[in-house]
Amino acid sequence: MNAMVTTEKLAELTGYSKGAIHMKVKKGVWIKNEHYYKAPDGKLIFVVEMVYQWFKENAK
Repeated sequence: MNAMVTTEKLAELTGYSKGAIHMKVKKGVWIKNEHYYKAPDGKLIFVVEMVYQWFKENAK
């Protein structure tokens, strides 16, 4: 199973602020049910492997 983390933990792991993370979700940069899931309580849960894959694919 892929590691899944909260916004706060993802911010620690990546160095992105929580605001930057939420902006990537809002703008559709990270895709629901691929890069993150929305839990029944509304909390966003991120798939670490998919976020890192996005970094690698979009690194310049």
